[in-house]
Order: sequence, then C-alpha cells, then structure tokens
Amino acid sequence: MRFYRPRSDSGFFYEPGGTLRWIVTVVVSALVGAGATLGVVAATRNENLSLNTTNGTVPPSSATKPMSVNVNINDDITQVVKKVEPDVVAVVNYTTTSNFFTQQSQTQESDIGSGVYFYKSGDNAYIVTNNHVVQGGSKVQIVLMTNKRVNATVVGTDPYTDLAVLRVPASTFPGIQPAQFANSDDVQVGEPAIAIGTPMGLDFADTVTAGIISGDQRMMPVEDPTSDAVLDYQPVIQTDAAINPGNSGGPLLNATGQVVGINCSKIVAPNFEGMGFAIPSNEVLNIAFQIIKTGHAVHPALGIEGIDLSSIPSGYLPNNIPVDYGVYIESVDSANAKRAGLQQGDVIIGLNGKTVQSIADLRTELFTLKPGQTVPIVVYRGDRKLTLQIKIGEEQSPNTTESGSSSNQSSQNPFSSGGGSIFPNPFNSTNPFGQ
Repeated sequence: MRFYRPRSDSGFFYEPGGTLRWIVTVVVSALVGAGATLGVVAATRNENLSLNTTNGTVPPSSATKPMSVNVNINDDITQVVKKVEPDVVAVVNYTTTSNFFTQQSQTQESDIGSGVYFYKSGDNAYIVTNNHVVQGGSKVQIVLMTNKRVNATVVGTDPYTDLAVLRVPASTFPGIQPAQFANSDDVQVGEPAIAIGTPMGLDFADTVTAGIISGDQRMMPVEDPTSDAVLDYQPVIQTDAAINPGNSGGPLLNATGQVVGINCSKIVAPNFEGMGFAIPSNEVLNIAFQIIKTGHAVHPALGIEGIDLSSIPSGYLPNNIPVDYGVYIESVDSANAKRAGLQQGDVIIGLNGKTVQSIADLRTELFTLKPGQTVPIVVYRGDRKLTLQIKIGEEQSPNTTESGSSSNQSSQNPFSSGGGSIFPNPFNSTNPFGQ
C-alpha cells in the first residue's frame, strides 16, 4: 500500500509501510487506544448513573416495547461479496536474504497484498495486483479464501502504472468465473463502492469495506518503492471505502459486483480520513493484457537519460541555463532522439506544447502520446532556447521482481535504457525515458 501525507507545497510524501512494522505499530496503538476509550466509556456511564439516580437506585427502564426490525441479508453488498469473494486472493511476496554469520540464504515473507482473478486462458488463470506488492520478490504465492496456498509466476510488471500480472493453474479456481470488469469511464461520483482485500495480513483476509466513489480523474503520483522517485502521475478513482495496508492490488467494486478499479494507495495524515485511490479498470485491462501477451507493457519513449535540473547540486549546475526547472539530459541513446538534434547537457522545458518542470511532468505528458508521433520538444542549450521535432519511440516495462531484475540492464536502475551516464551524477537518478 502506498501512503501519502500532505506537505507544505501541496504535494505528497510517499510513506512505504512494511507489513510487519505497520502491524506492530497498529496493534500497540489499538491496545492503548482501546484502553483509553474503555476508560472514558466507563467514566461516562458512571457519571450518567449518578446524575440519573435520586435515591441510590437505578430508575426502572422504560416500558416501551422493543421494535421488530426486518433485515434483508440479500442486499446488494452481500450479493456482491458472495459473487466476487472467490476471485479475491491474498498475494504473499517472499524475499531472499543472506545470513551474515552462516553465509546461507533463506526465503522469508516480506509483504502481503491482494489480487483478483480476472482472466482464464486454457490451463492458466491470471491475477492482477500492484507492482509494489511483488517488487523485489524472489517468490510469490497466492492464498485463496479456503486458506490454500498456491505458488504463482509473475508474468510481468509495470512500475509506471503500478500493475503486475500473476499466473497460476486454472485448476486453482474450480468452477469459479473470473471477475467482471466495468467500463471505468462510466463511473459516477456518489455511486456505491465496495473494497475486498487483506488488510493487516492473513488474519484479516477477505475484509469487506464499503463507501462511495468520491471522485474520478484524481491525479496522484506513481512512485518507485525502493527510491521514492516519482515515475509518473496517473488519474485514479477516489473512494471513502476504507483502504488499508494489504488492500493493495485488491478490487474496488460497483453495486453489481463489477471491478471499477484496483486499489493502490491512500492519504495518511492527521485530520484526513477516507481518501483511498484505485487504478481505473480500463487502464488495468489495457496494461494487464499487454503483459499477458508479451510479458511487459509498452510505453512511449524519448530515448534519453535525464534527471530533474532542480536536483542537481549547485556545484554541478550547467552554465548559462536561464531556468531553474526542467529535465537535464545526461545522455542521448536512441536514433530518434539523435535525429531530433537533442544533445547531452540540453535542458527540456516543454513537450508537445506542455511545460515540463520535472521528470514526472515529462513522463506524464509523454504517456499521452503514441509511438510514431512526431511532436515539438523545447530545450535550453546554454542560454539558447530551441524548439526541435522528435519522433516518439517506445519502451518495454521492466520486470521488477528479484528474478526479473537480474535480466535488466541495470540492477540499480531498472528504468534505465542503458547507454551510460555522461553527467557525473552522485545522486543516483532514476531514468524513466527508455529508448
């Protein structure tokens, strides 16, 4: 689960939450809070008794008869849960660690998230979850509502949209149909929203919470869990249904039991409540089926390596640049970028008519384009402002699991297109631009 807390510049801080550490904190807080609450309740009740007692005895109860209330257990939420719960799984991420003293490696449970069975093909069943649920894992298991554990294969991941696809034998879901997905373009603010997932670990598997769709097209950052670097800003669905650590990758459902989004993040801060977010279902299906088909998602690319100009220490700043924002080009890697005339040391300040303040801005605008398009790109070369024409290329999303990362070109920077870094960069930039 990605956590954000507001900061003074109206942006968000990312707060990663390790499952075990979070649980310990919450359990301790809950115990303290419960004790304090019980104390207040008890004191309040005693005070009320003394106020309502005039002769040392408790007044007789009212003669009003109890009302008979008919509860329809077959309401919409109950039916949705019965329909979709068999499709929802816990996703357990294992990492391999080395014991310094014994020099032996061991695999241990690292994080727990959620996922949803959404597609079947032949002997294979496919589950969609979040990239940050499986990132860095050496092994992944799913846990069914029957508590049965099944080893899963990570088909592929996409850190830019925070999505991943797992594969298990179709026999894992006997007689169970994949969850249905709604058209997220049709989602309306105010309609019911239901979340199913595994908050706080397997003891709370298949937890159901409900609320409404609070907003759509909310722009929230997508961040690399290891470096906290902002990779992109993506439009997400906002809900006030309770989203907690472990809900990541689980479904957000409408009143008919269709998936409208995949839960991914929330805002955590004093005085803020009920602000959870889900990746829209249309985006989920688009990326998930790309991953199933090829093992990766395809995104537009410029073919450069770059860093935020604002992140460069003053002693390394290029001379004569009249702006303090934009993206400094460290290297030009693709033929398209070279033909456009981009050079190492240029500072990108605009793409396709939109101002570029940072790498995240550049990525966000880039993702609105399609490979093969030719668009204007505005750069500063020293104090000269140039407008060039660049043909958009494409890049493949990397596999961010432990086994997948070993095959990437750079273990430290899984988003790098290769080609090296010309600028002496001491602050470990993340490159999201590919070839």
